Amino acid sequence: MAFGINRKELYAWKSAVRSGEMAFLTHYWLDDRFPSSKTVTKAGCADLEKLIEWGKAYGLKPEWIDHKADYPHFDLFGKVEVEVLLNEGLIEQLNRFNLLQKHKG
Repeated sequence: MAFGINRKELYAWKSAVRSGEMAFLTHYWLDDRFPSSKTVTKAGCADLEKLIEWGKAYGLKPEWIDHKADYPHFDLFGKVEVEVLLNEGLIEQLNRFNLLQKHKG
């Protein structure tokens, strides 16, 4: 279950993904499979080759891509999520979800 984002943010992410841009959307998230993760960042791009190449820079494997409808993406958690947000300059998302404090070290 996703929460902590609004419809405008979701539509902007979907639009960017569909247009072949690398797009990032962080939101609160609860999933019993990942009890220690309270947020997820979706790193998406409809251009699969671009998404795969981008993922390689972070050690992400192509088989980890969620091929959800028109919005293929990686789901990022924990330290990888923080590393990606830092490297991509997405400081607002780090601050908004208090991720730097939660994943120090």
